[in-house]
Amino acid sequence: MIGSYRLCCLTKNRTNPAYVGAQIGAARLAERFGCTLVGYAPETPDDVAEQTALLEAALASGPDAILISPVHTTALDPTLQKVVDVGIPLIFFVSSAPAIAADSFVTANNETLATGIADYLFRHLGGSGDVAVVEGLQQSPTAAPRTRGFLKAAEGFPGIRIVGQAVGDYQFAGGRDAMAGILERHARIDGVVAANDVMALGALEALREAGRSAPVVGINAMPDAIGAIRAGTLLATVSYDALSLVGTGVLAAVRILRGEPVPKLIELPADIVDAGNCAAWDMPYERRPLPNWEAVTGAV
Repeated sequence: MIGSYRLCCLTKNRTNPAYVGAQIGAARLAERFGCTLVGYAPETPDDVAEQTALLEAALASGPDAILISPVHTTALDPTLQKVVDVGIPLIFFVSSAPAIAADSFVTANNETLATGIADYLFRHLGGSGDVAVVEGLQQSPTAAPRTRGFLKAAEGFPGIRIVGQAVGDYQFAGGRDAMAGILERHARIDGVVAANDVMALGALEALREAGRSAPVVGINAMPDAIGAIRAGTLLATVSYDALSLVGTGVLAAVRILRGEPVPKLIELPADIVDAGNCAAWDMPYERRPLPNWEAVTGAV
């Protein structure tokens, strides 16, 4: 039996459904193992000062372990170092603070998955067309590698032209506004690659409002995106699933507390989800399968 540990889970915001799913997944696994989980998220999306204050509060509460997706690669370092210094197990998920020696980091290769989904779109376009890129929040550790991945994929298609790039801050309204600006500047857009699903859905809204259409792809495989794929409005997404990432982080935290080995880096696979395979993902976070340690790490 796993002990009744108290875990704190800090996400980046309450507005991106992927992070809502992360908290749901963490709570489900904690309950399964008889643990208590307290979730924290800034009211202002991705606010450094607010997440720092929440981390201080979590630390002061005396948890057995802390799981966090830092909103910035360095800004939280002093408080994160306090966690390490007092010996509380620290697990990063989705993003990390590279200067901090956390016990484990659960992620997927952001550049590789971005290259894969962009390649999927470009092949769908027959290797030719004018494409828009909606980028993530610039302070986020995931934004730059995803943009690199999109641009790297384009290098393999001489007929693909990246004609517009705009930042959508990983939010629905941001994605909508970024796409609206691109549409105002470009009479032709043949495809759109967005750095997460919620921005992809925002881009679709901008296209609809402008009376235009183009295939759009995203990243996260969140339930609303799966619904859009089934409805034929979103072309595809990538299974960079926050529930699986934080769920694996909960498993890692419990193993550490039990004195069991845990890899410093756990990279989960991120597969493309489209109309051909989306049925397996078509369920709310409350019913999605929870990760299994042996399956995600190959442990025996």
